[in-house]
Amino acid sequence: VHWMGNSAIVALGTTLLSLLMATLAAYALSRYKFVGKGIMGFGFFATQMLPEALLVVPLYSLFVTLGLLNQLYGLVLVDTAFEMPIAMFIMKAAIDAIPYEMEESARVDGCGPLSILQIVVVPLIAPSMAAAAVIVFFDGWNEYLFATTFISDRESWTASTGLASFIGEFLTPLDKVFSAAFVFTVPAIIFFLLMQRKIVSGLTAGSVKG
Repeated sequence: VHWMGNSAIVALGTTLLSLLMATLAAYALSRYKFVGKGIMGFGFFATQMLPEALLVVPLYSLFVTLGLLNQLYGLVLVDTAFEMPIAMFIMKAAIDAIPYEMEESARVDGCGPLSILQIVVVPLIAPSMAAAAVIVFFDGWNEYLFATTFISDRESWTASTGLASFIGEFLTPLDKVFSAAFVFTVPAIIFFLLMQRKIVSGLTAGSVKG
């Protein structure tokens, strides 16, 4: 249970931080023109080209320097770095589809950029945000590589690391492994079902009765 709590902290923290940063970045790349916009977009895309295993050693050195070893918020930060660009591209595509006229009307009424984002844009891209949240949450919940590398304190293990510890060199208690694996999947399934309702309700919010 304690390990699942750690996984929940990492998954929820990664989801919230990724969605916040991705929403702001997606709106900026979609609506504003500035120097280096193309380079920034390519930079976000380039983060998905490198496998996580390739960056373990330099990230470990960085974690040692910053004192992030055995810290759950360190896992949140590193997972966010990998997952935020995915969420950003999903939401940018949704924002690109929103007519400028809707934002212009809000701007005429005196709304600033942040108010427009909060009042006009976010409700319209809610289904895309829910879809991005599912992807990011699953990555944080299933975190294993970085959790195994950067977390050595048994009390700070995530559920995936704890589950892997049941597998022994000579003996593996399959009954415990299967039971723990089943319990491990339940929160992720519940989160998906909750977000699925948000996605469906968002997609049908603008429907008109015929």
